[in-house]
Amino acid sequence: MTSNQTKTNWAQFIPLVTVFFFWGFVAASNDILIPVFKKAFDLEQWQSQLVSVAFYVAYTVGSLIYILISYLTKGDIINRIGYKNSLALGLVISALGTLLFYPAANTGSFALMLSGLFIVALGFSLQQTVANPLAIALGPITTGSQRLTLAGGINNLGTTIGPLIVSFAIFGSATSSDTDMSIESVKIPYLVLGAAFIVVAILLKMSSLPDRPQAVVEEESVTISNRSSALSYPQLLLGMIAIFVYVGVEVSTASNLPAYMEKGLGFMTKDVAPFISLYWASLMIGRWTGAVEAFTDDMSMQKILRFIAPYLAFGVFLGVNKFMGHDLTPFYVYALIILVLILADIASKGNPARMLLIFSALGILALLIGMSTSGMVSVYAFTSVGLFCSTLWPCIFTLAVSGLGKHTSQGSSYLIMMIMGGGIVSLVQGLVADATNIHFSYIVGVICFAYLAFYGWKVSGILKNQGINFDKKISGGH
Repeated sequence: MTSNQTKTNWAQFIPLVTVFFFWGFVAASNDILIPVFKKAFDLEQWQSQLVSVAFYVAYTVGSLIYILISYLTKGDIINRIGYKNSLALGLVISALGTLLFYPAANTGSFALMLSGLFIVALGFSLQQTVANPLAIALGPITTGSQRLTLAGGINNLGTTIGPLIVSFAIFGSATSSDTDMSIESVKIPYLVLGAAFIVVAILLKMSSLPDRPQAVVEEESVTISNRSSALSYPQLLLGMIAIFVYVGVEVSTASNLPAYMEKGLGFMTKDVAPFISLYWASLMIGRWTGAVEAFTDDMSMQKILRFIAPYLAFGVFLGVNKFMGHDLTPFYVYALIILVLILADIASKGNPARMLLIFSALGILALLIGMSTSGMVSVYAFTSVGLFCSTLWPCIFTLAVSGLGKHTSQGSSYLIMMIMGGGIVSLVQGLVADATNIHFSYIVGVICFAYLAFYGWKVSGILKNQGINFDKKISGGH
C-alpha cells in the first residue's frame, strides 16, 4: 500500500475497531459455552468442540460465498457495494444469527445453538474480509501491521470481557450443576448482542469510513507483477496455511483448557472463566504492546510505552475481574511472565517476519512447559500461549498480502477462509485428548507453532526477492 498518509486516520479507525471488539467477545464466549454444552447434552470432548467447528468453518463458507458471487458478477462485490456497506451488511447477518439462540435455549436444541453460532460467524466472515485490509489502509504502510495489532488489542478487550459476562449470565445465581438453568440463561446475552450489532451497523453507516480507502485505490495502480490471481503469490499461499494453524492453536489452546482444569486440577466449571479471561487478556496485553508504534514516531516514547502498555492492559483484566468479584491472588505472578513478552517484542525490532519467528518459538516453549508440569504452573504456561499468539495474526496478514496490489481484497478473502482452522484444529486436539489425555493433546499446538516459525523464516526471503524488505520500510518510517 502506497498511501501518502503520514499518520493514522483516527476519525475513521476508531469506529472501525468496534467490529473487532464483537469478534473477540463472541469467540471467547464460546469457551464458556463448550463445557456448559458438554454437560447439558452429555457430549464427548471431541463433540463439544463442534461449537468451535460450527463457528470457525462459517468463516470459510462466508469467504466461498464472497468468491462465488464476485465470480458470477465478474467483479469484486466488496468494491462494488463499498467497504462501509459491506461492514453494515455483515453486522445485520450476525444479528440474525443471534435470534436463533431464543428457540434453541427454550427447546434445549444443540443443533439450533450451533446454527445460531454459524450464522453469527457468517456475518463475521464478511466483516473480517473488509476490516483487516481497511485497518492497514487507514494510515502509512510503515505502521500498518501495528495498526492491525492495535485493532486486535480492541478485539481482545472483547475476549477479556466476553467470558466473564457470559459466565455471569449463565451461572449468576445458579450452581455449576444446574445445567437446565444454564442453557436457558444463554439466550439473554446473545439477544442483547444482536441488538448491539444492529446499533453499530447504523452508526458505521453514518460514520466517515470510506467506501473505498485511498490506499487500496492507489495500490491497484502500482501492482509489482502481472500475476492474474492472488493465489499466484507464494507469500499468500503459505500465509493461508499459517492463518489456518495460527487460529487453530489460538482457539484450541483456550477451548481445551476448561477440560484440562476440570479433569486434571479439579476446578468447577464456573470457576474456569477467570482463567479463560486471562488467556484472552494475554492476547490483549501482547497486542497493546505491539501497537505502540502506531501512536508515535518518537523512539524514546516507544520504549516507555512498551513497558506501560502491557501492564495497563493487565490492569484492565484485573479491574474487570475485581468488579466481577473474583479473587485476584492467583493472577499477580503473571506480571513476571509479561516481562518475557516485552523482551521478545523489543528483540523483534518491529519486523513482522522476525516477530513471527521469535513468538512462535516462545509459544512452543510455553506449551512444552505446560505439558511437562502440573498444577498451576501448567495453567500459567498454557495461558501464556495467549501472550505469544498476540501479534501473530497481524504479522501473518501483513506479510501474506504484501505485494498483492489489486489482488489485496481477493487475498484477504482467502486468508479469512482459513479461519476455519480454529474449528478443525480444536476438533483434532479433542480427538487426541480422547485417544490419550487432555494434557498430552497440546502437542497439536506445538506442531502448529512449528509451522509458523517456518513461515516466518521462509516468507522473509520470498518478499525480499519481490523487492519488499520490512527492515528498510520500518526504519524508513521512523
